[in-house]
Amino acid sequence: MVLRREFLRLLAFSFLYLLSGCIHRNQTMPKEQKAIEGGSNMEKIRSKVFVIKTNDRRIGIKELMKGFELDRLSGKRVAIKANYNSSDPFPASTNIETLSAIVEELNERKANVVMAERSGMGETRKVLEETGVIDLSGKLGFEVKILDNMKSSDWVKEVPVDSHWKRGFLFPKVFREADAILQTCCLKTHRFGGHFTMSLKNSVGMVAKYDPEDGYNYMSELHSSRYQRRMIAEINTAYSPDIIIMDGLKGFSKGGPDAGTLIEPGVLIASEDRVALDAVGVAILRIYGTTGEVSKGGVFKQEQISRAIELDLGASGPDEIEVVAINKEAEEICIQIREKL
Repeated sequence: MVLRREFLRLLAFSFLYLLSGCIHRNQTMPKEQKAIEGGSNMEKIRSKVFVIKTNDRRIGIKELMKGFELDRLSGKRVAIKANYNSSDPFPASTNIETLSAIVEELNERKANVVMAERSGMGETRKVLEETGVIDLSGKLGFEVKILDNMKSSDWVKEVPVDSHWKRGFLFPKVFREADAILQTCCLKTHRFGGHFTMSLKNSVGMVAKYDPEDGYNYMSELHSSRYQRRMIAEINTAYSPDIIIMDGLKGFSKGGPDAGTLIEPGVLIASEDRVALDAVGVAILRIYGTTGEVSKGGVFKQEQISRAIELDLGASGPDEIEVVAINKEAEEICIQIREKL
C-alpha cells in the first residue's frame, strides 16, 4: 500500500510537471503505463530532450553530454555530421566552437573521430576551409572526409519502403560503417521548400548530389519534388544517430538556410531522438514568431515530422517527449516549449 505521505508527494510532483511541462535533470519522472492488447501493461517510452540556457558553448555541451553514455565510445569510430551547407556564419553554419567542444568531449573518451560533409551552397572543401573546420581538424586530430570526392564504392544504395525517391539515394559508407554517429544542427527555417532545417533536414548533406556511375542529380530531384519534405524524412531511414546537438544560441525564424531573421533563444539542445528534437525546435520558432508554413497546424503535423513518425523514426506526439531543463535558467523556455508542443 502506498503511504499517504508518498501519495501526496507524487500528486504534488505530477501537478507541477503538468503545470510546467518540463522537469529538471535531477528530478525523477513517475513511470507512465499504458494498456496494450491482452490486458498487460508496459512502460510508456518517453524521448528525453535536454535543454540548457547558456552563452558558453563549451560548458553547455559538456553538461548536455552528461545525459549520454559517452564512455562506451572509447576506442570507437565516431562519425560527425555537422551543418556546413555554406560558408555563411552561424546560425547558417555550425559554430566552430560547437564543433570544437563536441570533438574535445569525444577526444577525452579516446574516440576515433571523423567528420564527413557535403555542402549544398558552395564547394565543400572551400566551405570547410573558410569556416575553420580544416584548421580545427589539424589542431584536434580528427579526420575530414569530403563526400563530393567519394567513388562509387564509397556509397550504398538506399531505397526506403514506400519511398518518394524515384530511384532511392546514395548514402555514404563512412556513416554506415561508424560505431556511432553524432549529428549537430542549427535552428532555422528553410525558404527553399523544406520549411525548417534542423536534424532531419541536416541529413540531406549526407546524400550524394550526383551518382558517380551515371551523373544522376539526386539534389535536383529532391528540390524540384512536391514531396520534398517527405523525402527529407525518408533519408533518415538510412541511419540512427546516437547523439544530436542543436545549437540554438541563435537561429533564423524566417528565411534560411544561409540568412534570415535573427533570433537569440540562448539555448543548446540535445537528444537521441531527432523527431523529438525537431519538434522542440519548431516549438521554439513558434515562440519567437515564424513563417506561415512553420506556424500552421500542430507541430507533429509538419510534413517532415509527420512522415518521420510514419517511418517510426521517433516520438509520435508531445506525450512521448520529456523536456529536461539542465539548469534553472532553462526552466522558463521549457514551459513555453511544452505549451507550443
